[in-house]
This record gives sequence, structure tokens and C-alpha cells, in this order.
Amino acid sequence: MKPLSIFPMGKLASVRGIFTDIDDTLTTDGRLTAEAYSAMENLQGLGMAVVPITGRPAGWCDHIARMWPVDGVVGENGAFYFCYDRKKQQMNRRYVDGIEKRRNNKKKLMILGQTVLDNVPGTAISADQPYRETDLAIDHSEDVPTLPRTEINKIVSIFEKAGATAKVSSIHVNAWFGSYDKLTMSKYFAADCLGVDLNTCESDFVFSGDSPNDGPMFGFFSNAVGVANVRDFEDSLTVPPKYVTKNKGGFGFSELATSLIKAKRGCS
Repeated sequence: MKPLSIFPMGKLASVRGIFTDIDDTLTTDGRLTAEAYSAMENLQGLGMAVVPITGRPAGWCDHIARMWPVDGVVGENGAFYFCYDRKKQQMNRRYVDGIEKRRNNKKKLMILGQTVLDNVPGTAISADQPYRETDLAIDHSEDVPTLPRTEINKIVSIFEKAGATAKVSSIHVNAWFGSYDKLTMSKYFAADCLGVDLNTCESDFVFSGDSPNDGPMFGFFSNAVGVANVRDFEDSLTVPPKYVTKNKGGFGFSELATSLIKAKRGCS
């Protein structure tokens, strides 16, 4: 991973938008700081698209799409996107699966969740689970003492043996039935809401993230940037980001935003 400081200024200046993870990328120690929020607002002020791509639940994503300075949000690791039309005061939603399939999958996931709790001491169902529509989040670091990597791997194994997809974030193991991921829905969002084909213009966008469940995004975007804490997962990243910031979490995101803004304004 190369330092963000050597990201070519010309390429930075041509960036049209940023897709970004939330937890430990936009946030710092579990909080969205004023610096990170202002960074999103400043990027939008220059006409850049800002799109959080997160494992967080539908309930949170509805709020984010309405209240944050963003163009929309991809949630629950790619299960849907929400895009709020401010002129029409209307939320546009697109899901991978229909409502009946989501309900049936959720029932199966909750049974699996109990299996995890019975077999991996120290973990818990995530506190944000009641607001989820498609997946199950097992807390390994947010509201419980951080589990060792071996125990996190056990959680992943339980889900995968049952035929579920399981991805590790900096705070949760997220599990769902289906082959979609953050990248799949990001492409749908870009086409539907931004009017662009990411397959042909991915280099016009940047993705910022911090953990293994960002792997598909790191692999797809040639201008992917990891915030500094991505180094904590360096040994488990199948594809690392091309660049990395000096700072961690939201301060790293703010560092990236500052570089983009300077490039857009022609500053050295």
C-alpha cells in the first residue's frame, strides 16, 4: 500500500465521487466526528458524489440517506440502496431480494445466531439487529470485549457451513444468504442514481475503507484508499487498497477529503 501523499494530483482532480465505508473509516472510536461530517459536506459542495457503503442496518441507512450530506447509501453489505430525492421528498429503495425471501432468510439466520452464541463464548447479537432487514450481525468488538481472531474465524465457519455468506468488519461478523456484496449494489446505485456505469468509469471514483469486508471494493477500484487502521487487517486482506492515509478512522477520511478538495481547487 502506497502513502496517500503520492496519489497523483491530476488523478485526484479528476475524481467525480467517493464511495466510503462507515465504521472505523468515517467514524473514530465509534463516533462520527465533526471533521468527518464536514468533509462529506465539503466534498458535496464541490459537486462530488458521496455514498456510504456499509454493513449497518436499514433503519440507520434510512436516517443517513435523509439526514447526512450524501447522495445515497448502500446498506447491510449490499442488500439494498436507499436514495432520498429531496425535491420530491421521496425515498427510493432497491433490494436484492423481495420481502418474503428476506423474512424467510432472517428466520434462518436467527437460528444460526443462537448456534454462534452457544459455541463462541463472549460474543453477542449486535445491538443494531432490530433495525436490520436482511442479515445477521454478530458483535465481536463493538459492545463486547474484543474477541481473538481464532474465535472470529469460528463464527465465520459456523455461518459458511450452513451455506451463508459471512464477512468480517472491524466490529461485526455479518452473515446473509445470497451472493451479493457491497460492490454489486454499488454498481446498481451508480447506474440508477448517478447515471454512470462503474464498469467503464471506476477510475473516476475513489473508495475508502478499513477492513476485510471491503475487499471486493478494494479489488475493483484502482484508486481505493484505506484509512491507516486498515493495516490491522493486512494479513487477512485478499486485495489491499492501493493507497493508505497517515491517520486512522474519520481523521484518515478527512485527510483523503482534504487531498481531493485541494486537487479540485488546483492547490499544491
